[in-house]
Amino acid sequence: MTIRAVAADAGIDPSMVMRYFGNKAQLFDAALNIDLHLPDLTGIPADQLPRMLVRLFLDRWENDPTDDALLVLLRSAVTNDHAAARMREIFAAQVAPTLAAAVGQELAAKRAGLVSAQLLGLGLTRYLLRLPAVTALSPQEIEDTLTPAIRALLELG
Repeated sequence: MTIRAVAADAGIDPSMVMRYFGNKAQLFDAALNIDLHLPDLTGIPADQLPRMLVRLFLDRWENDPTDDALLVLLRSAVTNDHAAARMREIFAAQVAPTLAAAVGQELAAKRAGLVSAQLLGLGLTRYLLRLPAVTALSPQEIEDTLTPAIRALLELG
């Protein structure tokens, strides 16, 4: 989408977009300022953590996945280096520290990427690619099936 198209959608002059955002990349960053709203997981028992992580992302996406900035960013990150860098920043700043509070810094450093891969893979296959085998599952079936995989990723060893 061009700056002109964004301005037209907003009903403003393109120079106003440039004045407030500088360039297309800065506009993109502002539009995708994503807060994952991850809770403090410090006191969560280890056996409940994997299910909670799956549920957090499912709850976020099940409401209105077409309007979720995280999925917009995921879609863009596949083909756009700037979007991919933004996705890495968000997960490094939000997922890794949240996981570290629950499982410790060392384990989180080793496993946060793999946990993210599982959860983003779910988002990609269920909400973007809409693979029938994944979209046919209820949220409860996904939670029950994906939780053991997240649990395995978080086990020491």
